[in-house]
Amino acid sequence: MPNAILDPTGATKTTAKPAAQRAPRPASLKGARVGLLINTKQNAAPFLHEVGRLLVENYGVASVTHRTKLNFAVPESDDVIKEMAAEADLIVTGVGDCGSCSAAAAADGVVFEAAGVPAAVIVTESFRATTEAMAELRGAPGFPYATTAHPVAVLTEDQVKERAAGVMDAVVALLTEPADKQA
Repeated sequence: MPNAILDPTGATKTTAKPAAQRAPRPASLKGARVGLLINTKQNAAPFLHEVGRLLVENYGVASVTHRTKLNFAVPESDDVIKEMAAEADLIVTGVGDCGSCSAAAAADGVVFEAAGVPAAVIVTESFRATTEAMAELRGAPGFPYATTAHPVAVLTEDQVKERAAGVMDAVVALLTEPADKQA
């Protein structure tokens, strides 16, 4: 198949979609409702729960809800995306600690953005190529995401909290409008 791209989630695409637009960002996170979409990889839940806690404690987020994916390796269903988009102003997803979960997190992030919900995707540095390939496949070349050191699965509770704290600046930057673009 000429010019085919193998989608790591199992589908084959022959053409890329036009570049996807990012959802409008708020100037701050104060009062926002944040949804955490957690894959089932080891330490993903405590990592994202710590991100949620820090968003409330340090950035004025009003509430944090969470949902755990049924399968870390595939993008979330349209129904789940719609439900989460209705319940949250912003989404944080990941932690991509493998190739297929990183690809799925990128796919989810692109879909949330298309639904008008700003998303911060977090993956480990080892899976940048997979994340970028999936974003491009989904019509969002150059899709921005946050990274943390690899691996996450083997970390202790304290190390997970430290890693989560270390990615907060990138997460906040992904979810908010840069100061130079605010009117």
